[in-house]
Amino acid sequence: LVGLLVLSLAWLSPALGDEEEDGEVVAEEKEEEEEDEVLSDELGEEDGVLVLHEHNFARALSEHRLLLVEFYAPWCGHCQRLAPAFAEAATTLRNASSPAWLGKVDATAQTALANEFGITSYPTLKLFRDGNRTHPLAYTGSMDTEGIVRWMQRRAGPSATLLKDTATAATFISSQDLVVVGFFKDLGSEVAQAFYEVAREVVDMPFGVAEAAELFQTYGLSADTVCLFKKFDEGRTDFPVDPTRGLDVAELTRLLRVHSLKLVMEFTNETSNQIFSAKIPHHMILFLNKSSSGQLTLQDGFRAAAGAFRGEVLFVVVDVTGDGADVLPFFGMTPADAPTMRLVKMENNRKYRMDPDSFSDTAIRAFVQAVLDGKVKPHLMSAEPPEDWDMRPVKVLVGKTFEQVAFDETKNVFVKFYAPWCSHCQAMAAAWEELGERYKDHKDIIIAELDSTANELENITIKGFPTLHYFPAGPGRKMVEYKSARDVETFSKFLENGGTLPEEPPAVSEVP
Repeated sequence: LVGLLVLSLAWLSPALGDEEEDGEVVAEEKEEEEEDEVLSDELGEEDGVLVLHEHNFARALSEHRLLLVEFYAPWCGHCQRLAPAFAEAATTLRNASSPAWLGKVDATAQTALANEFGITSYPTLKLFRDGNRTHPLAYTGSMDTEGIVRWMQRRAGPSATLLKDTATAATFISSQDLVVVGFFKDLGSEVAQAFYEVAREVVDMPFGVAEAAELFQTYGLSADTVCLFKKFDEGRTDFPVDPTRGLDVAELTRLLRVHSLKLVMEFTNETSNQIFSAKIPHHMILFLNKSSSGQLTLQDGFRAAAGAFRGEVLFVVVDVTGDGADVLPFFGMTPADAPTMRLVKMENNRKYRMDPDSFSDTAIRAFVQAVLDGKVKPHLMSAEPPEDWDMRPVKVLVGKTFEQVAFDETKNVFVKFYAPWCSHCQAMAAAWEELGERYKDHKDIIIAELDSTANELENITIKGFPTLHYFPAGPGRKMVEYKSARDVETFSKFLENGGTLPEEPPAVSEVP
């Protein structure tokens, strides 16, 4: 874009020379005024957000103790969607007389600032404190108005409310469904400071802090302890501070995240973000029809089994007739399959199906433990192969046929792993079909494709679409990932050279 602007100005400059002399003087004066304006360190605003550039950035830092800066690109869709929320957050903070201010930098125009702060993606948000521009803090909150305001408020004022007596503590604890209180004998101690650090980051929970002896006595504590009070499940969870190790910020953050979730979560549009952001490595899912009273009773055994795996396995109920209907295709299921259970390993989306004959808590615990111990094989989805799957120029593979085709030792097989909804896959579809036509009569080269949303493979995990893998002929179960240009000529060059390109030889990996 910058290059186009430069070229445009170069094309326009001869035309400007054709103006009359008075016009030239006016134009020159206007240019000088614009230059003076650009070089000025005045702080302009748009919708309450400071407009920053290299000439006023230092002034902004000197005048505002807390300054959150968005580095953006005008053409970036994510930046465009963030803009209204960012402006609204700036107004909210201003109306609350907060010392926290928001600013923005067009990183495509202000390249010196972009380079100084290592901006490589858009939008990137950084917090500058007390005029220090050498160590800005990366923004870790959610990209919405409420998230930005909460994140900034936690840094503008005390991150935890001081609870001085039993009355204020009781009011604070009952104020919301979930609150965190740190009880410390010395609020100036190292463990208390670590607690404040956690409070600054975990902005979606209210934090309180107490050191009064009467509060330790009221809540039955004798040593430094972090307590999570909640109006569900067990009501309270304590995390005693290890007197030797102290308080680990990352570990406390993880524990609070895990125990702030209900023991059994119901999947809805409102809870989906909590479920997926919990960073719990396994999800045990009960699919049921909530309109069936008989199926509702299955939740009792499910809940009874959940407590033994807290923190390692998240138990989730999915109503196949409600919000959960949207996730059924991911499991290759329909509402008629309920009730049933699946355990999912989140790192690779491997799914394990429990025998539906028994839904007792004992059976559920045994199944979950067997999966964790590696004693259960994953349940792999597979579509049925079309009758003419091997008659087409591009062979249509499914889970059931993949192994015999891809690892045929007499064939070189080039496979496109795709998702039907993927726009990138759709964009290269014509080129892949043309490639199939070009090699349809080659005896030792096969062009194929596999819908990864309907078919799963035991030893190959597809993390993005489209993914292209080449399986060369011969023993050894070799697999080469193709990462170059997605056009017919480059594909052909890759195939004719036996699965390599001179410019960038792809890495070869062994498939178990």
